[in-house]
Amino acid sequence: MSGDRPTASAAGARDGPRARLRSLVTLSRPRFWLYLAGPVLVGVAFGARTVGDLVTPSTAGLFAYFLLPANVFLYGVNDVFDRDIDAVNPKKGGGREARYEGDPLVPAAVVASALLGLGLFAVTPRATWPYLGGFLLLGAAYSAPPRLKTKPPLDSVSNGLYVLPGAAAFALVSGAHPPTAALVGGWLWSMGMHTFSAIPDVEPDRAAGVETTATLLGETRTYAYCGACWLAAVAAFAAVDPRLALPLAVYPPVAAAVPLSGVSVHRAYWWFPALNTLVGTLLTLGALWRFPALRAVVA
Repeated sequence: MSGDRPTASAAGARDGPRARLRSLVTLSRPRFWLYLAGPVLVGVAFGARTVGDLVTPSTAGLFAYFLLPANVFLYGVNDVFDRDIDAVNPKKGGGREARYEGDPLVPAAVVASALLGLGLFAVTPRATWPYLGGFLLLGAAYSAPPRLKTKPPLDSVSNGLYVLPGAAAFALVSGAHPPTAALVGGWLWSMGMHTFSAIPDVEPDRAAGVETTATLLGETRTYAYCGACWLAAVAAFAAVDPRLALPLAVYPPVAAAVPLSGVSVHRAYWWFPALNTLVGTLLTLGALWRFPALRAVVA
């Protein structure tokens, strides 16, 4: 599959340090950076008690970690252990996602990113530790042994890890754990997002003999599964505050609209970074609206 033109990893290994770093950035999925960093902004906004809590060295450091190093860690582990599978995956090596081909910079960067994550334990309060630890453990176990990604439905359930940066941020600024219903809602939303993103990989995964929730259910039933996860997420957030459920209510119709409209799931897959950014922005602005000083700036 890679014989037509060099992949990002192969070209990077030949072309020098700058090209290798560009390849590493591509591997970290820049389009999806806010999937980890965005929840930090939401968590800070909801956890803050004063305007001064919003921007501090601690919140900036947590955001910076989940913007880039955490993505290098998460996707680097995935690509190193999925090297054989990705060789037949058409999503890889086309510019949007790199195909790992053995550059030693990648595992080195993964280890460095994991160590940075462990370093956060020394500079954050104890309330954040379950969420930081959960992210690192699940992020590794998803792709590295025991490879939860090949054990449905654990592949879907484990991807609640995307809510953990937001939970850590909430705990960082508030000193308390986020509401249980909000954690459940975020976890369910992440499960739906992960499984939807697995639909374009159904055929490559089946060809490679990899079982996932999507390959087990098939495309049609996977859409229904995603819709059910998102409906449950809406209900969980409504239990915290009905206003939180409103932006999230857009997702269940999407799960129905994509297959009914005939739009290729491979195309729809790339719409979600923009949709998720919009929903996260609405949630963050809604949380910030409770501060009179910020309302005055807008007015």
